[in-house]
Amino acid sequence: MAEKKSGIDQALIRDLANILNDTDLTEIEVEQDDLRIRVSRAGTPQYVQAPIAAPAYAAPAAAAPAAAAAPAAAPGRNPANVVNAPMVGTVYMAPAPGARPFIEVGATVKEGQTLIIIEAMKTMNQIPSPKSGKVTEILVDDGHPVEYGQALVVIE
Repeated sequence: MAEKKSGIDQALIRDLANILNDTDLTEIEVEQDDLRIRVSRAGTPQYVQAPIAAPAYAAPAAAAPAAAAAPAAAPGRNPANVVNAPMVGTVYMAPAPGARPFIEVGATVKEGQTLIIIEAMKTMNQIPSPKSGKVTEILVDDGHPVEYGQALVVIE
C-alpha cells in the first residue's frame, strides 16, 4: 500500500515557477488528487490543500495551450525598440484626468522621461523611457489594463 505524501512538493513549485519564466505566463495552477497549487507572478504564490470534488458528469480537463495566456507581443518590431510593461496594472497616459498626455506619436523623448503611468495596487508607477528617441507607436489605450511583459510603446 502506498503511503500518502504530506507537505508541499517543493520541486513541483520550482517547476511551475520555471514554466512561468519560460512562457511569460502570469499565472499557472495545477490540481492533483486533493492538492491544488497556484503560482502567480502578480503576487505571492498561493498553496491550497483541500478536497476537490468534480461533478460526476465532468470529464478530465485538457491542458490549455500556453500561448493562449501569453501577454500580447509586438510582432514585426525590433524588440530593442519596444518598451514592455514591468507589471500588471491599469495604464494612464496623463498625470491627471484631462491633462495633456506624457507622450504622443511623433514626440521625441529622452532617456528617463516618463512615458506612462501604470497603477498597480493603488500605487501610481511612472514608467520611464529606457532610451532617447522618437515615439513611433503607442500600443495601449488610456485606462485599460495591461499584463506583465505586454508591449506598451515603440521608441526608435
